[in-house]
Amino acid sequence: MKLFRHHLRAAFIWLAALECLAFVFSVYLGAYMRFLGAPEAVTESIGSILPRAAIFAFVMLISMAAMGLYQQGMREGLTGILIRTLGAFFLMSLALSVIFYLFPKLLLGRGALGLSILVSLLLVVLIRSTFYRVVDHARLKRNVLVLGAGIRANRLLQSLRRKSDRRGIHLSGFIHIKGEDTQVGEDHMIHLNGSICNYAVENGVDEILVAVDDRRRGLPIDDLLDCKLKGIAVVDSVSFFEREMGKIMLEFVTPGWMVFSDGFGIGLIRTTIKRSFDLTASFVLLMFTWPFMLLVVLAIWLEEGFHAPVIYRQQRVGLNGKLFDVLKFRSMRVDAEKSGKAVWAKKNDARVTRVGRYIRSFRIDELPQIINVMAGEMAFVGPRPERPEFVERLEKQIPHYGARHQVKPGIAGWAQLCYPYGATDNDAREKLQFDLYYVKNNSLFLDLLILVQTLEVVLFGKGVR
Repeated sequence: MKLFRHHLRAAFIWLAALECLAFVFSVYLGAYMRFLGAPEAVTESIGSILPRAAIFAFVMLISMAAMGLYQQGMREGLTGILIRTLGAFFLMSLALSVIFYLFPKLLLGRGALGLSILVSLLLVVLIRSTFYRVVDHARLKRNVLVLGAGIRANRLLQSLRRKSDRRGIHLSGFIHIKGEDTQVGEDHMIHLNGSICNYAVENGVDEILVAVDDRRRGLPIDDLLDCKLKGIAVVDSVSFFEREMGKIMLEFVTPGWMVFSDGFGIGLIRTTIKRSFDLTASFVLLMFTWPFMLLVVLAIWLEEGFHAPVIYRQQRVGLNGKLFDVLKFRSMRVDAEKSGKAVWAKKNDARVTRVGRYIRSFRIDELPQIINVMAGEMAFVGPRPERPEFVERLEKQIPHYGARHQVKPGIAGWAQLCYPYGATDNDAREKLQFDLYYVKNNSLFLDLLILVQTLEVVLFGKGVR
């Protein structure tokens, strides 16, 4: 399902809707359990339940999304899901405490709230355990037939090797095209006796994925057209990866595909909305984080002395290739690049200070970039800005690398969610595929989704170097 240009798995939308109803029901049941089923007592004590149930459900859904519980590629087992769920309930409790403090008339009451949380936790465990059994049932998956058995087809097979990657998808098999070098194993091959269309109809194929290495070698257009007319979807490999994995595959994409595909448009309305959102979010975040920023300043001075620099400025490439100085709390030694040469940060980098290791773990070192956002040099959400030394080299090595500079760089981004910290040219190539997806499909909805899920990155320290 495509919502505001962003691809979402329909099964997880239904899961969110079902859990939303469960949260609303939990508040009603919790309130009536607290007052022993007497409607008059409920109304006299806490007032109307509906607005309280709506707030509870909304905050709970946001908390679960922040813990990554609606990510289609999540690979944790039942224990991991339970831990994340408990974390979501903890976040929800904190958020509701703030809401009840600011709006005391919406107070639910400790007894009713405690019972609502208990009921909703039991319902979430029941719904989730049932969902993961049902969603992986073969009859509920989209049956996909792959046309091609070469390099592209094998790349597809390797990318979907995990069970979590195939959630909602069943690969019926691969059909070899004459003249193409076979890269797919024989156990995945389909040898046709008739036409592709007949096989697709007889075997209940829902979609044909065209993953042919060279379409000039006799693509069966008439067969594909028959399939299309019979209601079977036909999609190319680039669009399939975009939809299923949230990235634009560089090795398959062509300039023609980028020209004729939808997206890559940033109009005046979108620019105005994004800028307004950035300014509002900057002021709100600054209001809540300035005490932590002051503590970081004091911690750096206590470790290295009151003459030690606190803010680190580093030149980065921004919108349309324009250079600017990104601001960060200094987390490395002053002489981290004494050779004068730009160096990627490494895992467990010895140049990181003790305070720096902590503030990098929770992304606190990024907070001064709020000033960059206010100045209009960065956005809250966008591709991470890179150093000009790296950009100059990567633009020569990686096709379409410059496309990421068509939007403002951001503090948070789609690539940071989907791929760990990049410290090599190959990592930069992999991250660019997610950045291109964002550039193509960016919207306020996607920005909000990224910001919510970024909390998971901060809490679990994903991609820390």
